[in-house]
Amino acid sequence: MKYKAALFDLDGVLIDSETLYTGFWERVGRSHHLPSPTFALDIKGTTLVDILNTYFPDPEVRKDVDRMLHEFENEIVYPVYDGALEFVDSLRSCGVKTVIVTSSDEKKMDFLFAQHPDFSSHFDAIVTASDVTRSKPDPEPYLVGASKVGCDPRDCVVFEDSFQGLEAGRRAGAVVIALSTTNPAASLKGKADRIVGSLAELDASEF
Repeated sequence: MKYKAALFDLDGVLIDSETLYTGFWERVGRSHHLPSPTFALDIKGTTLVDILNTYFPDPEVRKDVDRMLHEFENEIVYPVYDGALEFVDSLRSCGVKTVIVTSSDEKKMDFLFAQHPDFSSHFDAIVTASDVTRSKPDPEPYLVGASKVGCDPRDCVVFEDSFQGLEAGRRAGAVVIALSTTNPAASLKGKADRIVGSLAELDASEF
C-alpha cells in the first residue's frame, strides 16, 4: 500500500449534505443581511465558532444563528453517498487506517450517529471542531487526524471537496484527492493531486 492512513472530510465526501447546508447558510445570510453573495460558499470547511465570530459579531445574533443551525440539523436526514463506506471498508481491509476529519461540532455528529448508528465503526478515529484550535484551511485538522492514528501526514491521503479543505490537506503535506461533489471539476484543477466524482469511482488497491 502507498499510504498508511486515509483522512476523509465528512460533508460532500462521505455524506451528501452540502446542498442542504448551502441552502441553509444562504437563508441565514439573507435574514441577517450579509453583503457577500458568496457567503455560503466562503464558509465551507470552517468551524461554526469561526463562522459565528467572523460574520456575526453581535452576541445575540450569534446565539440566534447557532439556534437556527441546530434546529436545522436536528430535522434533516444525512444521506450517505453510495459506495462511500464500502470504499472506506476496502481500505481498512488492506491495512489503511481511516479517519474522519470534519469541521462539524459534537451536536451535529450526535445527529448523524443517531441516524446511522454504525457510521463511526468504519473509522479508526474521528476529528471534530472540538479537537482543533484552528479550522481549515489551516493544516491543523489533518495534522491532528494523522497523529490520532500514529501516522506522518506525508504517508496519508486526504479526500476533500471544499477549497479550504483541499488547501488544509496540501499544507499538511498529504496527497490530496478532490471530489467534484460541491465545486465543478474545472474549478478544482491545480488544487489537488487528482480529481474524481465520488469515492465510488475509486479502487482501494490504488492506495
